[in-house]
Amino acid sequence: MKNKGKKRNGVIYSTNSNYSYDESEFEEKTIPNNEQHLQVCIDKHRGGKIAIIIKGFVGNQDDLKDLGKKIKSICGVGGTAKKGEIIIQGNVREKVMEILKKEGFNYKRVGG
Repeated sequence: MKNKGKKRNGVIYSTNSNYSYDESEFEEKTIPNNEQHLQVCIDKHRGGKIAIIIKGFVGNQDDLKDLGKKIKSICGVGGTAKKGEIIIQGNVREKVMEILKKEGFNYKRVGG
């Protein structure tokens, strides 16, 4: 799935009410799984809760959310996917790395 959007070229803000923005369309493309270089980190959040953060995903938001949904479903936990990161609740890093390996992603274990 491809995300389409518009980008305004050269202008951030104009006070002229009749100004016409020069807009160009762009598409975010997801690179293949074997070319992704993900980082699998462990993090403690408020209250001492542990979360797994997957960083470095290159691609559109829909593909990121699909991967997050698949990981959450297999692990049986909650989480979120936004801004190029997937946050998985709980200490399930080994399981997450197995899923990424099975899907053909390149990943690196970072931290603890």
